[in-house]
Amino acid sequence: MIYCHILNSQCGDVAILANDQGITEVAFQQGKVAIDVLADYCVDAQQYPTHLDEAIKQLTEYFAGQRTQFNLPLSQSGTTFQMNVWQALTKIPSGKTLSYGQLAKNINKPAAVRAVGTANGANKIAIIVPCHRVIGSDKKLTGYAGGMGIKAKLLMLEGADFRV
Repeated sequence: MIYCHILNSQCGDVAILANDQGITEVAFQQGKVAIDVLADYCVDAQQYPTHLDEAIKQLTEYFAGQRTQFNLPLSQSGTTFQMNVWQALTKIPSGKTLSYGQLAKNINKPAAVRAVGTANGANKIAIIVPCHRVIGSDKKLTGYAGGMGIKAKLLMLEGADFRV
């Protein structure tokens, strides 16, 4: 069973999806699958697993500037390499950024900068697995599935140092 909740935020609508094991996706809806299509997956709020309710609470706190870390069970599948990249992303503190090269070094694969970028782009759990904190080595913003405007808003919310 897939559970879904649409959270309204200052960055637009965010779909939070979960299965019985954990959070499977957090995705900005701007330019994505229409919300009415996602509504087909939504289950009555009385049936949400506890971790989805907790994700809603923690993301609401994040957008209110009251949370910098998340403590949620995640259920994202990928290759071993992708999982290593995604785990490393969760270690980037709020308000800090890394370049793709720094992230590659952090997972002991310094020559895998492009592969790190690809794995970063394949992350389906936005914000909680903070792929938005990876920017260019020149501190300039690089691509983001939610859009560059949303990436900038998230980094500003966190007080990060970056250039447009």
